[in-house]
Amino acid sequence: MIRSVIAGVGAYLPDNVVTNAELAKKVDTSDEWIRERTGIRQRHIAKEGERTSDLAVEASRRALLASGIDAGELDLIVCATTTPDQTFPATATAIQARLGMIRGAAFDVQAVCSGFIYGMAVADNFIKTGMAKTVLLVGAETMSRLLDWNDRTTCVLFGDGAGAVVLQAAEGDGTNHDRGVLNTKIYSDGRLSHLLYVDGGPSTTGTTGHLRMEGKEVFRHAVTNISASIVASANEAGIPVSEIDWFVPHQANQRILDGTARKLGIDSAKVVSTVAQHGNTSAASVPLALATAVADGRIKKGQLILLEAMGGGFTWGASLIRW
Repeated sequence: MIRSVIAGVGAYLPDNVVTNAELAKKVDTSDEWIRERTGIRQRHIAKEGERTSDLAVEASRRALLASGIDAGELDLIVCATTTPDQTFPATATAIQARLGMIRGAAFDVQAVCSGFIYGMAVADNFIKTGMAKTVLLVGAETMSRLLDWNDRTTCVLFGDGAGAVVLQAAEGDGTNHDRGVLNTKIYSDGRLSHLLYVDGGPSTTGTTGHLRMEGKEVFRHAVTNISASIVASANEAGIPVSEIDWFVPHQANQRILDGTARKLGIDSAKVVSTVAQHGNTSAASVPLALATAVADGRIKKGQLILLEAMGGGFTWGASLIRW
């Protein structure tokens, strides 16, 4: 059986760091208020003229370097983003051009904060069906461009960044002891889109719009849906949730991370949390957290890693990987 093995991981955050204290000078909030409700201490904000593709290219180069793979060996680039450089062409093609990849294909995936998990499903299926052998999967966002900086309930939550992984085809036995992606479970429910959305777009207002959210409802659905996707992924692999070594969640809110862990009886020490350092970076947050845990040595070869996320749409999902 062909498995998709992660050969390298990379991450990039803009240099500009905005602390809670700095935000408190602009909106009616405080460092204590933000930390108590979200766990966030700071976020990275792209400077003027710094595009989503700029962040994505830096993360991609680092992932390629870590993998020892040249961009010319890539068959496919998938970029998960809800903040593309332009309405079209796809941001993935901008990444393709700057990396010097002149074969194969490149396209974007839009599932907001779940984008990287959706992208993992896409990349894994391309590899499993033989349509690609080497895939660059990127999650990149400039969420700051969608924020209403007068809305303290949303502007304090988000930041900018990018993370990337290189996936390669490898032979496995078809058991849960194989290295690589064991499964990816993705879901959506469009009936709930009014709880988390952007109030603009090309075919409605002709503008980018601003992010709007019903925080309490999003929190409630997040814990329920994320927990269900984790259980579904573990069950399909025939592995108890308790045997998973590391949980790498979407970094939306520390309370969501804690609530999901309590619901499933997961030891909080197994949950990789980077939300304090960069806030909610949407599709970039899972690969950013993954890159952190790989870089500091927590994640080791042979361990079971569970990636999960939920975002606007609603979309949600989980991916179980043997490192």
